[in-house]
Amino acid sequence: MAGGRRSSDWGFPRWRGYESSRDTVEVRICDRHLCEEPGDRPAPKSPNSPERWYFCEKHAAEYNRNYNYFEGLTKEQRKQREHDEQRDAGGFGQASHYGWGGPGDGTRSSDEMLALEILELESDADIATVKKAWRKLAKENHPDVNPDDADAAKRFQAAQAAWDVLRTAEERRSWKGA
Repeated sequence: MAGGRRSSDWGFPRWRGYESSRDTVEVRICDRHLCEEPGDRPAPKSPNSPERWYFCEKHAAEYNRNYNYFEGLTKEQRKQREHDEQRDAGGFGQASHYGWGGPGDGTRSSDEMLALEILELESDADIATVKKAWRKLAKENHPDVNPDDADAAKRFQAAQAAWDVLRTAEERRSWKGA
């Protein structure tokens, strides 16, 4: 046999993947000290620099959490950048009264907004107001009070579901804050 070992790339079944290659692949290691993970997520070294750090997913998240957008800028440059950002995003604020962005200020999900609508409340209602409205609707539409009214039973079930959605959302928010 001339040439040494025979390749396993011939015939069927093929013993390695079709997309695999025998060429070496350069893997960049995370730029964080003592991290051995692949650094496949670029991050700017400074706000206006083309140079990049390359982090793993964990360290990229840490970097983004602690990133100071205004670092290295003078007070005038900070004000100018903030002004430019507000100017560029101002159209969204001006169009908000048309309701294009959806209801509320973005802190509540669409399910929560629907639940507030069922309870006939505004989007900025607090949990005490929600509980008060839920109790009022539950008392008015309870099956024991209205035994043969199918519509009242549906309203009662809707109020219960709305209360469950809003209560769990409030609990979730309080857990995140803790």
